[in-house]
Amino acid sequence: MLSVHLASGRVEVRRQPLPRVPEGFARIRLLAAGICSTDLELQRGYYGFSGTPGHEFVGEVVESGERVAGEINLACGHCEWCARGLGRHCPTRTVLGIVKHPGAFREFFTLPMHNLHRVPESISSEYAVFIEPVAAACEILDQVKIPKGDSVALLGDGKLGLLIAQVLQAHGARVHLFGRHRDKMRLVEKAGITTEVLPKKLPHRAYRWVVDATGSAQGLRAAVTMCEPRGTVIMKSTIHGLVMIDTAPVIVNEITLVGSRCGRFEPAIRLLASGKVNVADLISDEFTLDRAPEAFARAATKGVLKVLLRPPR
Repeated sequence: MLSVHLASGRVEVRRQPLPRVPEGFARIRLLAAGICSTDLELQRGYYGFSGTPGHEFVGEVVESGERVAGEINLACGHCEWCARGLGRHCPTRTVLGIVKHPGAFREFFTLPMHNLHRVPESISSEYAVFIEPVAAACEILDQVKIPKGDSVALLGDGKLGLLIAQVLQAHGARVHLFGRHRDKMRLVEKAGITTEVLPKKLPHRAYRWVVDATGSAQGLRAAVTMCEPRGTVIMKSTIHGLVMIDTAPVIVNEITLVGSRCGRFEPAIRLLASGKVNVADLISDEFTLDRAPEAFARAATKGVLKVLLRPPR
């Protein structure tokens, strides 16, 4: 089978044997996968990664033919964290395409059966690729209780930022999206989202809820500046390297910082099936796996949103 290999910043396509299928796992045939910002960070050196990346996917279970998406954290199922329902934080977990489990950028791969979620017919394969990142956006609403009608400042108009904006707006929040790219932000304005090109001087202590999805070291500092006393900053950015921040305003203004990562798939599937989150406009390009180096280069190009990978026809 064809497999994408990433090491030392280099993207290669290799031929590998089919993966063995451990007990309780399923062999999945790739239908489509998406290159996300985390994959690009892995290419830049995040986690010291070497191997097959890819965690946003839709595939077909070889044995049953069922179309599925899959949660990316493979927990042990036996430790204290797993017993508390916190398998995403299991200390011995592996993570699809990120930590010690080869990812979805290959023709066939494996995941535990209990990680899989059936994709309804109402969601096309192209759109189903977005289930995992939409779930990450939905995680915000599991972590903090944002009342309907409350204003939320969202920093970042990249792929994840545009999904978060739509998820929070669908929840009933009044989202104010700050970004650098007017053409990207127009994609979500029809959902009623207020957008603004990032001003030179940010609003100061103006929002109870602020989400940082900039993917930059400056994003968290900007979010803290915009957050009102006793407000909450939700941190969605994962970047390679250390982020320097002045903690004084966080302490003096008693701001709560919430790290936010993966989320449950059920609400994401419901949102995509209902059409309340538009992902069609977020797809910029599509490549076959054998053209993965081109696909990564395209995904890293300024202004490009989601780039899909598919098996060769």
